[in-house]
Amino acid sequence: MLILDLVFIFFFSFAALFTLHKLAPKIGLVDKPNKRKQHKGAIPLVGGIAIFSTIAFYLNNHPTVLMHSDLFLVCTGVLITLGALDDRFDLSFKVRLLFQAAVTIAVMYFTGMQLDYIGNILGMGEFSFGMFAPLVTVFAVIGAINAFNMVDGIDGLLGGLTITTLTAIAIILQLHNLQSLAGFCVLMIVAVVPYVLMNMGLLGQKRKIFMGDAGSMVIGFTVIWLLLLSTQPPETAVMRPVTALWLIALPLMDMTAIMLRRIKKGKSPFKPDRDHLHHICMNAGFSASSTLLVICSVAATFATFGVLGEYFLVPEWFMFISFLVFFGLYNYGLQKNWPKQIANIVEEATPNNLVLFERKPRTTFNKVPSTHMSVKSQEDALRYKNQ
Repeated sequence: MLILDLVFIFFFSFAALFTLHKLAPKIGLVDKPNKRKQHKGAIPLVGGIAIFSTIAFYLNNHPTVLMHSDLFLVCTGVLITLGALDDRFDLSFKVRLLFQAAVTIAVMYFTGMQLDYIGNILGMGEFSFGMFAPLVTVFAVIGAINAFNMVDGIDGLLGGLTITTLTAIAIILQLHNLQSLAGFCVLMIVAVVPYVLMNMGLLGQKRKIFMGDAGSMVIGFTVIWLLLLSTQPPETAVMRPVTALWLIALPLMDMTAIMLRRIKKGKSPFKPDRDHLHHICMNAGFSASSTLLVICSVAATFATFGVLGEYFLVPEWFMFISFLVFFGLYNYGLQKNWPKQIANIVEEATPNNLVLFERKPRTTFNKVPSTHMSVKSQEDALRYKNQ
């Protein structure tokens, strides 16, 4: 892949974003604020469509860059359409899951790709799902798609996590001299960068744009496609399956933890709420920019651990057990509201002119109700008491 190709992709993506930004209000593809979505104004939901258009244009002219590129474009086309309809009409989660499962089955049928071999993750020999591999693959693909969908909650977060994950995948592929596939990862990163700039309002609030469910679905599907190509089957794999867990660790942990919390509360695991990691961090006092920095830094740390573990051939069982330990700590930490405790500690050591936290007046009480919530004002305390 030439530098000229990347420059072209960058500006093509920008052009698609600007064009669709103007078109979005006319076709109703805008995100309006509500109790769960706390932003200002109607924001176009076309970031994913622009990125897909960019990738589709390039792959149509360079089909050898990605194995099974025709099927990849058909599958992502189905998902982008499904996501756009969901953005416009708010489809049932059952409809979304049905189409995601259908796309996965199509991938397995036409390419033979499936999650079967997972390596020596228990230290007792190689493990294979055998006859259950197709079912496991459906759950894995749907899980990856929705993991990236669920983290799309604050400006720059989905874009940042996408760039982090694709960079890690590209490094591993390049180490194995798979330059074409690594180049596709770079292509995706370059196509996402213009979206990040507009999403974060760096080109002005009037040009702000959201990814939409269409985009997050395509991002998640692209990531799991690359991971399946890299880890399956064992005869041609260039990456151990356990490494893939670390490359998408944070979105995967967040999705799993929040679903477990919803089920524990007697709620549907697919019902949207404001209990994601980014919501918890911001409720704890972190500013939006600090939340973005913290989450992306943690994700980058996990991905780096995965890359180094792959490079130095750290035993698979150790990588897997470490992942489970970190997930346990992650889930326990959220239950104990560690983000709030960390925010309080760091806030005390932060100069007043550094906006890392949303500074609000706080009142100290002799006795606080037994809860992980920190009461920050007398009004909040009285409201809590009367509930």
